[in-house]
Amino acid sequence: MLKSLFNWKVLLNLVVAIGVFVGLVWLTFRWLEYHTNHGQEIPVPNVINKSVYDAVKILEDTGLEYEVDSAEYNPKFKPFQVLKMHPLSSSRVKPGSLVRIVVNPRTWAPITIPDVINKYSGLAFQRLDQVGLKIGDTIFEPSIQKDALLRILYKGNAVNPGARLPRFSTIDVVVGTGPMRNISIPSVVGLSVKEARAVIAKSMFEVGLVEHEDGGKDESDIVYYQDPASGDVRDQGMQIDLWASKKTPAELGAKIEQLNSIYRMKVDTSLPPVRYEEIPTHETPSYDPPAAVPAPRREAPRPEPVKTEAPKATTPAKPAASATEKPKTSSTGSQPSGNSNNKPAASSTGQQPAQKPKAKKVVVE
Repeated sequence: MLKSLFNWKVLLNLVVAIGVFVGLVWLTFRWLEYHTNHGQEIPVPNVINKSVYDAVKILEDTGLEYEVDSAEYNPKFKPFQVLKMHPLSSSRVKPGSLVRIVVNPRTWAPITIPDVINKYSGLAFQRLDQVGLKIGDTIFEPSIQKDALLRILYKGNAVNPGARLPRFSTIDVVVGTGPMRNISIPSVVGLSVKEARAVIAKSMFEVGLVEHEDGGKDESDIVYYQDPASGDVRDQGMQIDLWASKKTPAELGAKIEQLNSIYRMKVDTSLPPVRYEEIPTHETPSYDPPAAVPAPRREAPRPEPVKTEAPKATTPAKPAASATEKPKTSSTGSQPSGNSNNKPAASSTGQQPAQKPKAKKVVVE
């Protein structure tokens, strides 16, 4: 076993295998050094604050690759000005390395106009401000949609929802002020339906029912009747119905008379005109506020004087027939008899009774 291991042929093969392995390893490192430029480095040039065109030319002349990225727009710097770079300047990199530069874009990033047409102007303004658009002039235009946003203008041209504009762009808006009153209706009889639509829209009315005599929908048919009639006054946005045919209005006299009997009111001129008299207007009487009545003064009640009745005149007592009979006298200290006829009647009002006059003494001889 050991004798066969140390055979010169085996040793030769082993030496050859080791030599081949070492040679492959040496060639591999040499190839890597050549491919990766091992030991060769170049400094990165400073391209900050330069324009992107100058920065690209400098990197190409240095033998470096580049990648351009646009950051958010910054109005403090010029458009297409290099703001950042990586790796930083003065760094040493191998030739052909990638350098990433950040460039200020020309303007703000574009945004999409939201759908605020025919919406209330207050909510529309708030939505436009949220997406980053500035409201410039507000143009008021008669419309049946009062206080609604009708159109959006950018640099004088109308833009539709979904269009993209730079952020913080200034736009003008058109807002409706309500319908106009008493607009004269134009005459579209004799025009084609297509032409009549344009005239009606220009006069700020709308096309209502369009009835074709043959039942078709040919826009080249001639309008031979309209309702309301031309010359009438209506408010903006009212509908105008049309009757159209391939014939001329002169050929449709009977049809026009039939429509007049339906849509035109006949005025009987044989009746006397109605006279309207104005009712005289009276001035509204002005009433002065009543004078303030002073409050009644409360006076202390005065005691009423006691009324005393005058004593009745008394006749002297007649002498009695008998000489022995004495006249009746009343003394001050004696109590009056209950059957006394000379007692005055008590007052019904509760007053004190009058004092009795003293009786005169009569001597009968």
